Amino acid sequence: MSNLPPTSPGPRRVLLGVTGGIAAYKAAEVVRLLRAHGADVQVVMTDGATQFVTPLTFQALSGRPVRTELWDAQAEAAMGHIELARWADLVLIAPATADFIARLAHGRADDLLSTLCLATTAPVWVAPAMNHRMWVHDATRSNVDLLRARGVRMLGPASGAQACGETGPGRLMEPEDIVAAVYAGELAGPLAGRHVVITAGPTREAVDPVRFISNRSSGKMGFAIAAAARDAGARVTLVAGPVVLPTPPGVTRHDVESAAQMYDRVLASVADADIYIGAAAVADYRPVTCADRKIKKTADCLEIALTRAPDILASVSALPRRPFVVGFAAETNDVERHARDKLVRKNLDLIAANDVSEGRVFDRDDNALLVLWPAGRRELQQKNKCELARELVDLIAERYAEAAVGARLKPVASQ
Repeated sequence: MSNLPPTSPGPRRVLLGVTGGIAAYKAAEVVRLLRAHGADVQVVMTDGATQFVTPLTFQALSGRPVRTELWDAQAEAAMGHIELARWADLVLIAPATADFIARLAHGRADDLLSTLCLATTAPVWVAPAMNHRMWVHDATRSNVDLLRARGVRMLGPASGAQACGETGPGRLMEPEDIVAAVYAGELAGPLAGRHVVITAGPTREAVDPVRFISNRSSGKMGFAIAAAARDAGARVTLVAGPVVLPTPPGVTRHDVESAAQMYDRVLASVADADIYIGAAAVADYRPVTCADRKIKKTADCLEIALTRAPDILASVSALPRRPFVVGFAAETNDVERHARDKLVRKNLDLIAANDVSEGRVFDRDDNALLVLWPAGRRELQQKNKCELARELVDLIAERYAEAAVGARLKPVASQ
């Protein structure tokens, strides 16, 4: 049984989608628990789901006729699928098969449930359930990453024994855990209730009104970290340099251009932050002056005097009430040695280093990281940046939890 009382705040109208996997029988308990919390539940089943559990079961538990057909003449006389999409406060798919996740990711609308997911403006939450090999397949991982990027919330899956006799990730989360997540308003992830400030992308340091000094950072890794921190339950503030990337849903974004602008925005944002992740490629140097007019090509050589740009990472680390500080190191040689030196020199709690030589990182969708902290190290192998970001955020949460008991971190802000 869930520990939440029936009067817990949460969605009053839940559209529960049930798809065709053996875990469909557990959806009956999801309906019962949602009803116990005072929710009005409308069940929509796919054809596959009806092969495992009859609509009559869900009708008895929900008190509402179950919808199964897009081409229901009586219901569709008044555009019933659109009315259902408008009616829901939350669309919850439990269980969600690999097939349905693929169709949802690619915008299919060939049955009632997939059509509702496209037509609704309500949050869509998905609880996957499938064989563990299907869950880790590249196609499924890509589909899940795509849905996460669109703001679809993933509940699980859990890991353990499966109906096929194998063991691994892919089990449907337990019904009480699914309903607890719904009524918590967010996933009870490892960063639940924490404020995480993240920087991403390059900076541009103006030479004249049309030219600037910059670097090759695309911002993809920083944006992936922002989405992963959001999925881990954090409130996320993203300070982004000039990039062409969509804002992860649920993330507060501030756009800046120069290192000085990023410095000001970060210092204003970290006052109540629990964790700061400096994933941006901030300029080390900037022009001493910026010409007020375009510099004309008159001489064979042009000298531009540079001065140090503000050191955001070191400044945050030196704050009297500092957050847990995570830095990045992009190196072309002696990666671990340079990263370890930066970790110590800037008094960081954690640093993620990568080898950027020979085009290994920039403008790519995959990456690998060497993560260091004062007493340890961990290698995160080459993989899609979205998946890598989730591994990194899990590690950051692990290290933060251990460090939070120490006196050097500021007290956690009251929630």
